[in-house]
Amino acid sequence: MRVKQRKPRETGRDYALRMLKENIIHLDLAPGSLVSENELAAELGLSRTPVREALIELSKVHIVEIMPQRGSRIALIDDRLVQEALFLRETLEKEIVALCCRRVTPAQLSELEAIIFRQEQYQDDDTSAEDKHFIELDNLFHQKLFEIADKSLIYSIIQDVVIHFDRVRTLTIDYMRPSVITEQHRKIFEAIKSGSITSATELTQQHLGKFLGIEKELREKYPMYFVSESTAA
Repeated sequence: MRVKQRKPRETGRDYALRMLKENIIHLDLAPGSLVSENELAAELGLSRTPVREALIELSKVHIVEIMPQRGSRIALIDDRLVQEALFLRETLEKEIVALCCRRVTPAQLSELEAIIFRQEQYQDDDTSAEDKHFIELDNLFHQKLFEIADKSLIYSIIQDVVIHFDRVRTLTIDYMRPSVITEQHRKIFEAIKSGSITSATELTQQHLGKFLGIEKELREKYPMYFVSESTAA
């Protein structure tokens, strides 16, 4: 598990929750893997209580399964929950980019383009799809859209639900060349820059739904990560 430094004034529970989310999204805590409160607490330098509270919080959105007397397990990827999370992201982000088209400033356009430029540094590297930094830049691009639309609180609120979709996004980034994702970001940026709401919303829907076209391939490549289709049915 990757462990980052605790932020100033961050409670133990919030720190544990942030680290668990990041490691689940980046698949360092892989779907189906067992986790121990004691081991997590030791890695994070915390007592068991905040770790237990964080696990309980994640169990409420079905990303962690708590098994009495046996510990906890990171839930497998469930297509139904992914679809719900995707619906939420698509519905919100199409409105978000529409707002961006109306209110984006030159300074904000420069900030967006700087993120894309940093992503472009990876696109010719065959190993960059596995680089967690590229994934963080991908997330930063979407977070910046919410900031430009003055909807940062909404972005924060939906993170617990969209974690189901974010795990698939991680697999998609690992499966696709970074240049494809970066090019999609560039097109969304250009649509926002030109103020074309129709183009921006259509491109956003295509970008977020990119995994649908390779869902079968993802299942075949990572069968151990998904709820089996027979079980889901």
